[in-house]
Amino acid sequence: MSDPALGLVMLGLIVITIMMGFPTAFTLMGLGVFFGFYAFYSPAEYWFDNRVFDLMVQRTYGAMTNEVLIAIPLFVLMGYVMERGALVDKMFYSVQLAFRRVPASLAVATLVVCAFWGMATGLVGAVVVLMGVVAFQPMLRAGYDVKLAAGVITAGGTLGILIPPSIMIIVYAAVAGQSVVKLYAAAMFPGLFLAFLYIVYVISRAMINPKVAPSLPAEMTRIPIPEWMRNFGSAYSSNMFAGLVKALFSPSRAAAIDAEEGKLTYVQVVKNFLFALVPFLLTSGILGVLWWYVVIHSQRGAAVEVEGLERLGSAPVEAAAVVDTGPATSFYITFAILVALALVMLARTYSKMTADRLVLVKLLTTSVVPMALLIVLVLGAILFGFTTATESAAVGAAGAFLLALQARTLTWRKTKEAVFLTAKTTAMVCWLFVGSALFSAVFALLGGQALIERWVLALDMSPIQFMLLSQAIIFLLGWPLEWTEIIIIFVPIFLPLLKHFSIDPVLWGVLVFVNLQAAFLSPPVAMSAFYLKGVAPKHVTINQIFAGMMPYMMIVILCMVVMYIWPGMALWLPNYLYGGG
Repeated sequence: MSDPALGLVMLGLIVITIMMGFPTAFTLMGLGVFFGFYAFYSPAEYWFDNRVFDLMVQRTYGAMTNEVLIAIPLFVLMGYVMERGALVDKMFYSVQLAFRRVPASLAVATLVVCAFWGMATGLVGAVVVLMGVVAFQPMLRAGYDVKLAAGVITAGGTLGILIPPSIMIIVYAAVAGQSVVKLYAAAMFPGLFLAFLYIVYVISRAMINPKVAPSLPAEMTRIPIPEWMRNFGSAYSSNMFAGLVKALFSPSRAAAIDAEEGKLTYVQVVKNFLFALVPFLLTSGILGVLWWYVVIHSQRGAAVEVEGLERLGSAPVEAAAVVDTGPATSFYITFAILVALALVMLARTYSKMTADRLVLVKLLTTSVVPMALLIVLVLGAILFGFTTATESAAVGAAGAFLLALQARTLTWRKTKEAVFLTAKTTAMVCWLFVGSALFSAVFALLGGQALIERWVLALDMSPIQFMLLSQAIIFLLGWPLEWTEIIIIFVPIFLPLLKHFSIDPVLWGVLVFVNLQAAFLSPPVAMSAFYLKGVAPKHVTINQIFAGMMPYMMIVILCMVVMYIWPGMALWLPNYLYGGG
């Protein structure tokens, strides 16, 4: 048997052994050592002098010194601290109340929380289990179809490996030698678009067939309004914002109102007034950051660049050159439209700021806003280049501890569990890297990589045809294998061919990320189904969960088709932030 044929035997054996249940990392190492021993074998030297052992040490050291991988334990710790801190219950309750008038409101709330929680943790298993505990039973009690409820949780839970900060993206960046920051920027819009498609599907299905997602009973949509707010409305105004403004300047009437712990104090009035300002503060903050980055930051960067060129002795650059680098007129028009829409929405919000709306704002502010701000801080610092992925991961882990401690839900026992699970997950990823590095090196040494490349090039395909073929193979591999094995074992086989077909590895990688959503949704290995089955009621069968996931696999394919037609969905943001074609 020729060496290239042995390489293909290696590839076949790894698939068979993984499907038989052998540990992936140590199977990779075992096959790498076994076939590498043959590849390096020389009768003139002792068996213990075989170079495969040196190769194994080199690959292990290479994995240990890979700076990209340092972000993994920190992001994983961030996720496990939030999970053990049990921060999701209050978030789900407040989001469900916010969407109470939307068809299939519980399902929509589940998808929204899954997207948030996925961004915060990047852990599919943790998100599916948590939402299975928090959301599955309420949906079943409300009369939701079992398949719909199961599909929403399993599909929503997989968003964590696509929407940054995703562990899978970091692993791909290390394997492909790409920038984590660029990949995060590229995966942002496709991830949010896929979540949007899931929500559209659920709402559409509920509107077509209301029986699968009945309207919620009144007790599940009623917002708990404190008694003092009712009395406050009688004393000042039914509009809570207007009433709170009046109470700030005439607190005597407020002091006569009975609250939960005695009389309503001036401090409580100020506190509720600040809660009422949250919509305005968030809206103005988002618009302010957008204006700062596009207008002020870009021109300041251009000025620094001009100054640097002049210091290097380049020809003097006119000041007008700096002005010319500002945003196009279309930005100012778009920004003006956004400001007008924001003013209309804020005017409508504050003109109808009833007691139930103020309570809802308070619930969302205390449950969703802190996590959202942490995610924006972590991702914004990465995308805008203020910090590296590792530094932002450290900030995220520290922020997760602060949120959990503020909520008073993180005990010493839960902290130890989070640290232990972080060490376990990180060790698995690192050993996978060691095993895959050894396996890939031996596979290439035997000529397996070159054989596959020659076969693909002999097909004389166009770039689109190669893109479709590679994604189809990855989609099929997702049925028996998990994303870790696909990224670490099979993706490196395709990477050298991307340059020949002039395919952007960032775009191809994002297509792989979306494609691998199917790895969690495709039987028989569909891990999301088994995660949910572990916390589902006994009457819910695994076949019902599988059936509920099938429509979302079709949505994943639809998302990929849209990305094929419009690659700018993935490439626009990294090109805008970091330049490029």
